[in-house]
Amino acid sequence: MFKSFIIVLSLFLFSCSSKRPKGETEAEILYKESKALFDDGKYIQATEKLNSLKSEYPYSFYAKHAELMLADVLFSQENYVESASAYLLFREMHPKFENAEHVVWRIAESYFKQLPSTFDRDLSMANEAIKYYQEIIDRFSSGEHHKEAKEKIIRCSDMIQNKEKYIADFYFKTDEFSSARYHYLIILDQFKDNDLRKHSMKRILMASYNLGEFKECKNYYKKFFDDVRGEEKDELKEIYQQCKNKQLED
Repeated sequence: MFKSFIIVLSLFLFSCSSKRPKGETEAEILYKESKALFDDGKYIQATEKLNSLKSEYPYSFYAKHAELMLADVLFSQENYVESASAYLLFREMHPKFENAEHVVWRIAESYFKQLPSTFDRDLSMANEAIKYYQEIIDRFSSGEHHKEAKEKIIRCSDMIQNKEKYIADFYFKTDEFSSARYHYLIILDQFKDNDLRKHSMKRILMASYNLGEFKECKNYYKKFFDDVRGEEKDELKEIYQQCKNKQLED
């Protein structure tokens, strides 16, 4: 009697565990199963179901959503290089997708999460992240990610800015004045931080002086003079005077 009860209970539990969600089509059922597995963090099983859905029902309504969920799986697994590629491919294949904000946001986030912890390493992903965060701001002004996109752009820009200053200062300290001046000019062209711009202007004049390019020193002085005030203006004038004196000596 007890043995019969165990068998019946086992069959009942098996039937419950193997019960599938309801759906009008097999594609819908597979998608719902995949979603449940994804929500439970069972990414390998979810991937298997999603790939089955795509291969068996490539023209169904749910095939497109399966593609997006596969990208979401990669993102959730912290495979950010792969997730960026998957979201970009999805965007290319489905340019009119109804939830485009989610796709663009995840592209930006995939690049952002590849950034190093310090600014003195490769920051190429920062420029990519900024591009897609800016798209969030421009296209989805009332979207849920608008504010955070602005904050992320500032963080990326700060890292890029600090990297450029680090490079310029390194060249200056190692007497590579031509390279230093080149990078300080990039800073003036790309960044608006006042302190950094003042620092760069002074270093451009000093680099020109050390290169013996006194005419360039004079031209940069005239170009920068109206952009600074107070102590910085006096410092620029002092450097320019040194250039002028050297030019007269020559």
